[in-house]
Amino acid sequence: MNRYPDVPGAKADGTSQDAAEHAAPTSARLRGLTLREIHKSKHGLTADETAERLGLSLLSIRPRVTELKRLGEIEDSGVRRKNESGRKATVWRMKWRHELF
Repeated sequence: MNRYPDVPGAKADGTSQDAAEHAAPTSARLRGLTLREIHKSKHGLTADETAERLGLSLLSIRPRVTELKRLGEIEDSGVRRKNESGRKATVWRMKWRHELF
């Protein structure tokens, strides 16, 4: 059985579990797109910036960023940038540089 962060997680049964099951078919592809976009960036990206570059909803990318962090693929750069809401957001970078493709 696959477990979080390899597949979307849920904090509880009900709507949270339903949402995780709905996201599961596309989560691996979105994680790959997210990882590639962060890899391409010299100065790292926030989740908002990543979603914007990909032309996708922040709501579909933010969980993928969290999964990539848990998988050890990306790390907090120590830098914060304002996001669309005006709040400071973590800038993520590759944990180690490796060729993805």
